[in-house]
Amino acid sequence: MRIEPADDAMFRERDAWRYHPPYDFYDSDGLPVKNPELFFAVRDDDGALIGFYFFEPVDDGLFYGFGLRPDLTGRGLGEQFVLAGLEFARPIYGRCRVVLDVAAFNERAIRLYRRLGFAETGRHTETFDGYGPVEFVDMEKPG
Repeated sequence: MRIEPADDAMFRERDAWRYHPPYDFYDSDGLPVKNPELFFAVRDDDGALIGFYFFEPVDDGLFYGFGLRPDLTGRGLGEQFVLAGLEFARPIYGRCRVVLDVAAFNERAIRLYRRLGFAETGRHTETFDGYGPVEFVDMEKPG
């Protein structure tokens, strides 16, 4: 697995990903990414895009976002993928508190994050065109 700065080709490919319901919530909205410099492409040994990471320093921590290619989800790869991103980020951002949020309906991801040491710190709701209000679980892992 190789992690490199995201480029336009990665964003175009990611925009074509389509997840099965209810995970289709994570499909791209087709809008340009606001801060592409915070994204990293994750490629397999043959150069195929398998996912992406997003890291944004916030206060005394690091917001962590990521996505795994739809055909690779639900196959037991999540733990390795999430941990690889955390390991990649450590030398860049240091040992710090890591925060993320996840749609509350995404129970399989919430179970994984808890297993990896993330704890729920709160909930919030955001409204999206085409979906309406969506509840999110805020999670945190100490540094």
